Amino acid sequence: MTDNHFIEIDDLESLDRFVANLNGSAGVVFKHSNTCGVSSRAYGEMSKLTFPVGIVVVQEARSVSAEIERRWQVNHETPQVLIIKNGKAVWSGSHFQVKAEEVDAALKKVSSEQ
Repeated sequence: MTDNHFIEIDDLESLDRFVANLNGSAGVVFKHSNTCGVSSRAYGEMSKLTFPVGIVVVQEARSVSAEIERRWQVNHETPQVLIIKNGKAVWSGSHFQVKAEEVDAALKKVSSEQ
């Protein structure tokens, strides 16, 4: 299901590991629904990115999706992208906002901020 730059996040341990491996740097988490056409389009967009992206398939990891909502105070959406930095969600976008160029630009912007 996943391309080689996607890192599957399918349980709370893998979510914690993904965030810990960022070491305070910015990273991208993509919440994907495998039954939604809009999410399928967003998957294609996220596939264009060249850096690692954590992917949560909501049908297979509902507990992770719920934890993302609780931990980072974001309403559940799919597709949805969050940029995590220093353990906090510093940017998010959903549905038709999920475009490779926008995510790449947002990641560069938050990465350059102190």
